[in-house]
Amino acid sequence: MKLNVLLSPQNVDELYFTGKTTVVIDVLRASTVIVTALNNSTKEVIPVGTVEFAMKVSGNAFGGQTMIGGERNTKRIDGFNLGNSPLEYTADTVSKRSIILFTTNGSKAIVKAKFSENLFICCFNNIKSVAKHLVELGNDVEILCAGANGMFCIEDAVCAGRLISEIEEMNGDIA
Repeated sequence: MKLNVLLSPQNVDELYFTGKTTVVIDVLRASTVIVTALNNSTKEVIPVGTVEFAMKVSGNAFGGQTMIGGERNTKRIDGFNLGNSPLEYTADTVSKRSIILFTTNGSKAIVKAKFSENLFICCFNNIKSVAKHLVELGNDVEILCAGANGMFCIEDAVCAGRLISEIEEMNGDIA
């Protein structure tokens, strides 16, 4: 099993991920929001690449049970139901609803990896689970850190390193 860490999506074309197993990490905060929402029984989280697309698809999509969440440069966007704090994604708020999510960094990185054969979202809350699934798959893995405005950010790199450590503990056969 080979692991490759990309510290930013800035210089990577979306076709690079075609057919690959990819893990996207945006600790602050898209990954953590997505994992929290799913843990709180949201129906689905749909990351999008632009605010305009989020607004367009949110209308009466998905049976009228749709909310829009996210941020632009850490600020909640006018017209969005939720921001980017995991604390907003409680079971009372998101259970059985679809969430359209736009964030400055994370949702864009996820959209960039959309052609992956297997796509995982990772944060500190689900590292062991993601590592277990990756070891079971046994594929080579691309770990894509969302970064901050196209640049390296430490929290994503630390999470990637912790994920690699978990995989190594479970598997031992990594390069």
